[in-house]
Amino acid sequence: MKFKLIMVAFVTAAFFSSCKKEDKSKIATDYNHGSITILTDDSFKSVTEAIADAYMINYPETSVRIEVKKEDLGFLDLLKEKARLIVMSRELNKQEISEYERITELKFNPAKFAADAVVFVVPAGSSKETISMEEIKTKLQDGSRDLIFDGTNAGNLNFVAQKLKKKPSDLKFSIIEGNEGVIRSLSEHPGRIGVISLNTISRPYAKEAQELRSIVKILPITVAAGKTVTPTGDNLKNMSYPFTRVVYFLANESNFQIANGIMRFACTQLGQMVVEKEGLQPYNLYNREVQMR
Repeated sequence: MKFKLIMVAFVTAAFFSSCKKEDKSKIATDYNHGSITILTDDSFKSVTEAIADAYMINYPETSVRIEVKKEDLGFLDLLKEKARLIVMSRELNKQEISEYERITELKFNPAKFAADAVVFVVPAGSSKETISMEEIKTKLQDGSRDLIFDGTNAGNLNFVAQKLKKKPSDLKFSIIEGNEGVIRSLSEHPGRIGVISLNTISRPYAKEAQELRSIVKILPITVAAGKTVTPTGDNLKNMSYPFTRVVYFLANESNFQIANGIMRFACTQLGQMVVEKEGLQPYNLYNREVQMR
């Protein structure tokens, strides 16, 4: 009887031990099922949704939800472990990178997947045709508040401030909530210029993007006497458009679970095709080979 009890205890212990091993294995490869919420600035919502949709199509047992949150606030949520995956474009400073690595115990390794741009727009019927770098700097400091951003702590303002080597708090501007809100309100504010993400209006065949594109025009930026630059694919690729920015995923996840799965997917050829269909410039360029027979 005593021998039987020992054998039962041994078999039970072995069973639970094997279950634990299976659970660890499952955690290490849990990229193809489960759920996650991605925090993204409104500026990158469209391309993030497209990546999420493509990921769920390829991995039907996953559920990827998108939540719009200002860029800086999303980063804080990542550090507080309230989020596992965020989308950003602003370059983090050394202190922020150090804090990220300290809290997450991960090496800072952003998954760069697209080139977007901050663009300056006016109503389609406006007589204004261009804007210069000097004019942008002046308008952000002279108190006119002629430039309208989609909010503080947001990607567009952060990037422009970083580009001009200023703190966002040093700049003077107007605010209308959301990139779409900026576009739709421009007609009510004559003489003002909207500052939005290209991604808001870049999706070629989406009806909403087409409508938004029809009511505004993008101002080319004068970079030298008689030379203007527009945010075309080639100009984003070679970064000759002054406000080109790289969009990236950043995760707080140590194992290869769904967050890391999405990051890797976005950088694969399929993920880059999604970026291209969004009207943005893929960050990872793949050579296309055609074999002639």
